[in-house]
Amino acid sequence: MENTVSVSTPGRICLFGEHQDYLGLPVIAAAISRRVNIKGQRYNKPKAIIHLPDIRRTLSFDIFSEMPYTNKRDYFKSALNILQRNGYTFKDGVECTVRGNIPINSGTSSSSALLVNWIHFLTKTADNPNILSNETIAEIAYQAEVAEFKEAGGMMDHYSTAVGNVIYLESTPKIEVETLKPKLGTFVLGDSQEPKDTVGILKRVKYGVIEAIDKIKKVNPDFSLFTANVEELSIYSNLLHIDEVALIEANIANRDILKQALTLLKSPSFKDEDLGNLLNVHQDNLRDKLKISTPKIDKMIQAGLEAGALGGKINGSGGGGCMFVYAPKNAFEVAKAIESQGGKAYIIRVDEGTKED
Repeated sequence: MENTVSVSTPGRICLFGEHQDYLGLPVIAAAISRRVNIKGQRYNKPKAIIHLPDIRRTLSFDIFSEMPYTNKRDYFKSALNILQRNGYTFKDGVECTVRGNIPINSGTSSSSALLVNWIHFLTKTADNPNILSNETIAEIAYQAEVAEFKEAGGMMDHYSTAVGNVIYLESTPKIEVETLKPKLGTFVLGDSQEPKDTVGILKRVKYGVIEAIDKIKKVNPDFSLFTANVEELSIYSNLLHIDEVALIEANIANRDILKQALTLLKSPSFKDEDLGNLLNVHQDNLRDKLKISTPKIDKMIQAGLEAGALGGKINGSGGGGCMFVYAPKNAFEVAKAIESQGGKAYIIRVDEGTKED
């Protein structure tokens, strides 16, 4: 095709900080070698034609200023709306084909990766193309997916897929992204093929923590998840339900595990075994206190560990979806073990962010 543009964007795994970013706490995430690709060119009228052969669909709509949303999460249009607010024009429109191999609806950010990729593609096929930094693409994707629809999510998915590699992300008091460069081996991603209960998990975990913190702040306005320690929670035991105490304890513990992981990933004496151990401790909190794992995912993780993986955890909001284990050795045997428990396994590596192919 003449003037064809082809861009791709990775999925991601959350190494440390699951269910932390929407509370303003830091996260460490890694882009993975499963990607979505968009290939296409300008059209001859202000129209978007999007071929989706993986799901046997084609979307088509006219492009005009401030398009109304006709679906609950109308991300193709929201991205165009935000780019137009920022000065891009699309009188020529676009036609493209989307293909990918990121597991869908499994906690590996397939939807955010697609949105990041769509924005990247549009900035190159607009009437007035303009190269943006990967961080700026991530910010626009966050606006298009979360802010535009007043969703509950954080920024991890957008920045990890756009920036790529391993990142440490702070969103409070301001957004700061640091790219980490540890020498990591292979991971094995396991799709449980159980549908995620994202809405139910967020209702219980996110809003449960927020409500508990609000109770504490009524007697101690200075209480903060950034500085609190587990020991001081006993002061508020008469205010909180036992489940609320467990949620806050898990967040504090996971915050501290992330700090240890950040030091490890920056260390010249990094050891694979240390990373595995931290992943296992993180999973203990996610399973036992946040209660976002499932029996099938627990079995998949255990099978991977028994086959030689060094550590692992559930990935994403939980209640189903994916898990992963760190398996710098014996990755094929680990993948087979995970599949013996009914999962679909993928051997993956850390990958670069959104890019032109």
